[in-house]
Order: sequence, then C-alpha cells, then structure tokens
Amino acid sequence: MEQTLAELRAIAEETRLRIILLLARGELNVKDLTNILGQSQPRVSRHLKLLLDASLINRHREGSWVYFRLSEKARNQSFVASVIQSVEATDKILKRDLTRLEAVKLARSEEAAIYFASIAENWDSLRNLKISEGKVETAIGEILPAELGDLLDLGTGTGRMLELFSNRATHSVGVDMSHEMLSYARLKIEKAGLTNSQVRQGDIFNLPMESERFDTVIIHQVLHFLDESLSVLKEAVRVMRPKAKLMVADLASHGHEDLRQTHSHRRLGYSTEQMVEWGELAGLKLIQSKNIEPSGRMLNEADGQLSVSLWLFERI
Repeated sequence: MEQTLAELRAIAEETRLRIILLLARGELNVKDLTNILGQSQPRVSRHLKLLLDASLINRHREGSWVYFRLSEKARNQSFVASVIQSVEATDKILKRDLTRLEAVKLARSEEAAIYFASIAENWDSLRNLKISEGKVETAIGEILPAELGDLLDLGTGTGRMLELFSNRATHSVGVDMSHEMLSYARLKIEKAGLTNSQVRQGDIFNLPMESERFDTVIIHQVLHFLDESLSVLKEAVRVMRPKAKLMVADLASHGHEDLRQTHSHRRLGYSTEQMVEWGELAGLKLIQSKNIEPSGRMLNEADGQLSVSLWLFERI
C-alpha cells in the first residue's frame, strides 16, 4: 500500500504526468525534457527526482549526460499502464508535447547525419572489406536460438543487431563507448518501435551490468579493433547466465597488414583454433561455427574482400 500511495502521489501532478507520457515513448535527457516542457532545468530535475524516488523511472549516465526511461516495473504495472492509455493523443497538452518531441528527434537526426557524413568515406571502404552485411546477418539469425531471452549486444555501434533481433528477445540492451553512435542507435530503435530495447554508454571491458544477467550476448565486428579480446570474452561470460549463448561474428584470419594503419585494426582476424582456446579460458565451449567466404565474380581476399567467421559458444 505504501508503494502504491507513493506512485499515486508522484504521478498526480501535471508536469510529472507529462514526463511519464513522454518517457513511455522513449529515452530522454534533461535538456530534451526542458525543451519539450518549456520549464527550467532545476524544476524539471525536481520532478524527475520525485518520479525516481517512486521507482516510476530509471536513469543512467553517459559522460556528462543523464538519460531517463520509464521503468520496466512502471511499464508493466497495470496502474501506470492504464494511466498512460487513458490520456488521448488528441489532448491539447499532450499533442503539443509530442510535436516538440518530434522536433527534438529531428534535431538528433540532423546531428547524427552530420557526424556520419564526416566519416562516410572511411565507413564505406571498411564495409566493403568484408562479405555483404546482409549475408552475414542472415547467417547470424540462422545460428542464434529462436528465443534469445535477455539479449546484450557489445559494441552495438549503430544498434543494427538490436534492430534485427530484438523481436526475438524479452529485453535487449546495446553497449558502446561512442556517444555519436549511440545517438544514431537510439534513432533507429525509436523508428523501429522497439520498446523492449535500449542502449547504454559503457566500457565493454567493465560492463555496467550485474553478473549472470543475460541469456544471449552478441559481439559483432568488434574484437578486431581491440588488443585484449580475451578480456572482453571473460567480461561477457561474467554477465551471462549458466548455459547462456555467446555469438561472435568477426573477420577470419587474413594478411592485410595495411588495415592496422588505414582502419585502426588491432587484430588481423581470428582462426577457429584461436577462438576455441580463448573460449575455454573464458569459461565457454564452442557449439557451432561457420565461415562465410566471398562469392560471385572473383571476390576473394586478393581482391580486397575478407571472409567472416561466426562462432556460437555456450557458457559452461
């Protein structure tokens, strides 16, 4: 009863109800909320604290930024869910707030577009080094279990793995260090309507997650940028439940030494023998692997295209 009364007091105020209605549609930071609500930062922060104290919303920090999200408890609780559903989209105040929310999203989109335009040349040449993404993504989808449970994507980048596989997960989280990449990932998640997905800024060597939290972990085209790949596998195992699955998709061993300079690669791909050895050291056993070779008109390593390997592990 005490918790219910706290939630009633927290939501029974116009600004806080508006915040709840906005956060039900995606993550926002304080700056976003002040722009949408037309109120000062201190006032908005006070309202957010009351909602946090009532466990109706969650917060997480990305550098100097703090994002807020409707808590899973609130989203799944019939009382809060019924309040959200009871407010018609035609309500004048909500309609105005949603118009401003769209303006905030548009500003994010333009900012992300400028960023990606600045790296477009390198981005395209890097993507052309390996098998077409569509072929790799199809193979990953075929090898992964049909039901992914709680899904974690390490080095999520633009959130492509979340976009593809969140519909097979109970809840999905993407982690990356790049704020720019995460901004773009949020746009894609919101556009796809993936309400069970979220992204977090974090160090994949020291994840901001509790142990034994996830049923499936994906590491897609990340390890070859790192010196300490084994450390990432060990940290992934820490947050995996017993019998959880880990999918690693990365470049197969190759001899393109120039990629260290041109694309900041730290490792020149991986052999299955190397991955099996690291998996055993991390507490994993390999249960399936697949090598995807270039195909079609003379597409091979000599032409500049590289093979991609997939390894599916299970936590021992």
